[in-house]
Amino acid sequence: MSDEDEIVVKDSNGNVLQNGDSVTVIKDLKVKGTSVTLKRGTLVKNIRLTDDEDLIECNADKVKGLVLRTEFLKKA
Repeated sequence: MSDEDEIVVKDSNGNVLQNGDSVTVIKDLKVKGTSVTLKRGTLVKNIRLTDDEDLIECNADKVKGLVLRTEFLKKA
């Protein structure tokens, strides 16, 4: 992959996200398939980027293998 093909993943404020970054949830999010709600201000550590610039993978408290949209996150 050349530099021009590289996906740039940005949070809700436009900050560039990298693998291993920590992010904060900016809105209460209900997790589909569970009764868990990620509260606003929840810190999610060690994110993993995906092939889609709008999605990241992470593990949050109580939920493993979670996929979150970047529009609801800000870099911590």
